[in-house]
Formats: sequence, C-alpha cells, structure tokens
Amino acid sequence: MSVPDAPSNLPPAHYFNEDPEVPSARKRIDVSLPDGSFSIETDTGVFSHGRVDSGTKVLLMEAPALPTAGNVLDLGCGSGPIAMTMARRSPGSAVWAVDVNERARQLTRDNASALGLTNVTVTAPDEVPDDVVFDVIWSNPPIKVGKQELHDLLNRWLARLSPDGYAVLVVNKNLGSDSLAKWLTELGWTVKRISSRQGFRVLTVKRLK
Repeated sequence: MSVPDAPSNLPPAHYFNEDPEVPSARKRIDVSLPDGSFSIETDTGVFSHGRVDSGTKVLLMEAPALPTAGNVLDLGCGSGPIAMTMARRSPGSAVWAVDVNERARQLTRDNASALGLTNVTVTAPDEVPDDVVFDVIWSNPPIKVGKQELHDLLNRWLARLSPDGYAVLVVNKNLGSDSLAKWLTELGWTVKRISSRQGFRVLTVKRLK
C-alpha cells in the first residue's frame, strides 16, 4: 500500500490486490538503521521487492520516538520493514500491521516470526476490531492508487487515532506532499513537516486542539 518506486512503465496495481497474480519469488534483504539492523524477506507482487524503498527508509530515519506502550499501526505494511522497526523500538507496544495484499500480510507474519517479534499482529483492513484505537500510525501511503482512494484510506485510519495520537506520513514532494498536507489541514488536522530529505517530506498529522 506504499508508493511504488518502480519504473513508470510498470503498473503498480498488483501491490493493491488481495491476491497478486505474479508468481512468488522471495528475496532476503538487510534493513540497516542507526539503532540496529535486521533481515527480512521480500516478494514479487509486494511493494519494494528486493530492497527497502527510499521513502520508507526516510520515515524510519526521521520518525519521532514511539511510546513505550499502547497500539501502533503500520498502515500498508508490505513486507513489514516499518512494523519490524516499530516492534523492535517499542517492545511494550502492540504493533498492528495492515495491508490489503495477502502475500504482503504473510510476508510480514513470517518476518516477525523469524525475528522473534511477538508483539506484531498482521491483519487485513476489515479485520482490525472496531474498538482498537491507535496512539501512533506510521505510513508510506499509496499516492499512486488515486486521489479519492488515498483520501478515503487516510480518512478511515486517521479517524482511529486516540485523542492525543498522531500519524507520521512520508510522501514524495514531487507526488503531491504539499497538496496532501493542505488537504489534511483543510479537514481540520494539524499538519507539520518535520523533515525534508532525499526528495521526501515527513509529515506529522494530529488532531486540532
């Protein structure tokens, strides 16, 4: 559910399908961060096969520290580099990893299991219980899925932030980061750019006090 950084002549639609039609071909990669490194498997039909995409890496480098407990969400988990990082940085939190793509969900389950991360719950969007609210959401949102679909997605999940919760979004500045920030502000959210790095904006989104 993140923005594909594949060549523009390749359609990204399979990233957003429940069951990708492309054959599976898993590939292990290293995720290297200042606070530690780990390995995960990636797969065809899942966003960012064979690498950690640039936007996700920027988010993981720039996001504020997580709370020590509570519910946190990786929205559009793909193979799970964000969820794995959340679980490692905040072992006392309940990490929810959500994706429409079943292959992505299975990858994230397998990666969490291989890393011994027992605080990760992987689900389809409609499987998250209605009473669960999130203290933090991290996401590299799917800009290329279309404006209306993107807006529906963000409206749905930002509404599930706790009263003092916040989201951290990474968006390519050439793919509408400023217009997205303006739209969120017009809806009544407090939006702050906390970083601009490698062509990406990192935004925090909070409820207007």
